[in-house]
Amino acid sequence: MTHQEVAQFLSQHPDFFDQHPEALLNVAIPHPQDGHAVSLVERQSTILRERIRSLELRLTEMLRHGEENDAIADRIVQWARALLAQTDPAQLPPTLLDELMRQFSVPFGAVRLWGVAAAYAGEDWARPAGDDIVRLASSMQAPFCGSNVGFEAAGWMATDPATIRSLAMMPLRVGGDSKAFGLLALGSPDADRFQITMGTAFLSRIGELAGAALARLRA
Repeated sequence: MTHQEVAQFLSQHPDFFDQHPEALLNVAIPHPQDGHAVSLVERQSTILRERIRSLELRLTEMLRHGEENDAIADRIVQWARALLAQTDPAQLPPTLLDELMRQFSVPFGAVRLWGVAAAYAGEDWARPAGDDIVRLASSMQAPFCGSNVGFEAAGWMATDPATIRSLAMMPLRVGGDSKAFGLLALGSPDADRFQITMGTAFLSRIGELAGAALARLRA
């Protein structure tokens, strides 16, 4: 019989060693570390210990991610609380931005709205945005994270746009509306702060909440 046939036979007859315990006496298996022969039971114990250690590491990693997600969720709640407490509609954009930057320790940020009501046309956050950024915001199906490759939004956040090496951009819309009425941007001089491979689930929630809060400013 070939090795494959033996392995297949044992997998099809898992009770073989129960019926033939004497066969275990002649089984010699090398230890994975020192090469000395050990019993089948000891080898199985070693394999189980390795699997348990691997599972413990995975569990530790899952717990760490869970704690990080809980911390992010708490920050989002505090940010949303600040929005709800703001009674002056004109102060909603700066409150939204300042609290968001504070909660998540982001050094640069900007929010820009277009198509706002006439009463807010003179606000800093209602200054005209370029056609390209307006089209980009409406085309975005999810937040963008990545390097600054000359985005107009970088110029909103810093006098020298080159200071922004990575950024996150969230379109502002209401519910399932396809057209965005604004853009929320966060920036960092750290090229790795906002990476194109990072998850955007929390950023999506922030964008949804921001859009709902700022929708009242539209014309």
